Amino acid sequence: MAIEENKLIINRLFNEIFHQGNLTAADELIASDIIYHPFPSTFPAGPDGFRFVFKMLCSTFPDQHIALDDIIGEGDKVVVRSTFSGTQTGPLMGFPPTGKHCTQSQISIFRLANGKVIEYWFNADDLGMIRQLGLLPG
Repeated sequence: MAIEENKLIINRLFNEIFHQGNLTAADELIASDIIYHPFPSTFPAGPDGFRFVFKMLCSTFPDQHIALDDIIGEGDKVVVRSTFSGTQTGPLMGFPPTGKHCTQSQISIFRLANGKVIEYWFNADDLGMIRQLGLLPG
């Protein structure tokens, strides 16, 4: 697929799954044998992994939003630099709800084949986020 087509697929993934909550779109956009990095082997397989993340985000940050700051394509990969924001009203990594708003810088790398994501890497500033929530001293 062309780089621009891959970028459109990733834009659609964020818009339909994370912004609109259309969890059935994951079946169309995520390969059943996707490889998730650096997630543990117990992480849900295939499209269920993205549905799991969406549900976790909504239960912890019901007002969650992911702003797409950059979408960059090269070969069969698309890199997204994004900014997550939300108010923590549910538990997070074992911490109780704080009611505080936070933002988080994120980098996602997607590898695509045949119009679907077949490999996914994710990196985010979790330490900065939990400091903003007052869960660790800053």
